[in-house]
Amino acid sequence: MNKKLYVGNLSYSVDDQQLNDLFSKVGPVVSATVLKDRYSGRSRGFGFVEMEEKDAQKAIKDLNGKEFEGRKLVVNEARPRREEGFSRSR
Repeated sequence: MNKKLYVGNLSYSVDDQQLNDLFSKVGPVVSATVLKDRYSGRSRGFGFVEMEEKDAQKAIKDLNGKEFEGRKLVVNEARPRREEGFSRSR
């Protein structure tokens, strides 16, 4: 079964391919995406990587806190996405 990982504190210059390449050193990557601002197209500084569960746990252990492109990565299991709408607090 696949696990989705949150990858935070990315350098704004990192793209999908670089993220994929970094996590591929730990194990096979199903998908790697750096989120971008919808208006400017600039990186938002975080992304998501999907891997097999055992590889995902190893990636968290090996890459959380590791320096990449001059910044210390934050890698952990992604939380389920909240639904947008009226549940937002003001």
